[in-house]
Amino acid sequence: MVSPDFYQRVGGEQTFRLLVDRFYAGVADDPVLRPLYPEQDLGPAADRLTLFLIQYWGGPTTYSDTRGHPRLRMRHVPFVIGAAERDAWLHHMRQALDTLELPEELAAELWNYLSLAANSMRNSPT
Repeated sequence: MVSPDFYQRVGGEQTFRLLVDRFYAGVADDPVLRPLYPEQDLGPAADRLTLFLIQYWGGPTTYSDTRGHPRLRMRHVPFVIGAAERDAWLHHMRQALDTLELPEELAAELWNYLSLAANSMRNSPT
């Protein structure tokens, strides 16, 4: 269950934009993850992730207002996501999260969700 004030406690939109920008800076040169993004420009993918995280953690519902229900697993079905992809995703997300220097309890809550989400996106046994 998401804390009702989590979004504000971590710093709102600015924090999530920073997290995602730093995450995608790592993805841009990652040989495992970069091929999963068919768009030349990672900006649209970054915008989608930012809006999703903002909404999930209690911010504005812009993601659903513009894209409908998140349906995360369905949206990721076209991509093979195995252990290597999950681990690379978590690696870059961990690095990005650590740069935010959030209070430990907030960082842990966010990391727990990100870890569960990354595991739930796996659709390949390898």
